[in-house]
Amino acid sequence: MKNSQLYKGSLNTIIMKLLEENGKMYGYEITQKVKAITQGELVITEGALYPALHKLEAEGILDVEIEKVDNRLRKYYKLTEKGTTETVNRLSELEDFIRNMQSLVNPKLEF
Repeated sequence: MKNSQLYKGSLNTIIMKLLEENGKMYGYEITQKVKAITQGELVITEGALYPALHKLEAEGILDVEIEKVDNRLRKYYKLTEKGTTETVNRLSELEDFIRNMQSLVNPKLEF
């Protein structure tokens, strides 16, 4: 993951946004979606993803559904009602952060 420290603080929000858009997803699907969207620039490892998913589940933000797929059990994650509300809040915070960083990195010259 390039600049992993920069992305680390946003991982939960990334997961929540993907689940908001896609309804329910399983872990590997989340990693592949992020990789595709960022054209390989951001690669989320299982070591980062699963602890984040478990934490979000423990916080009541995610629900888990287990389905049998090709004779294997697959865990699907989806947002709870609380998770849907929290996603809106976190996206708003992230947008504010990005806007502030943009102002700091590329300050507009005023005359």
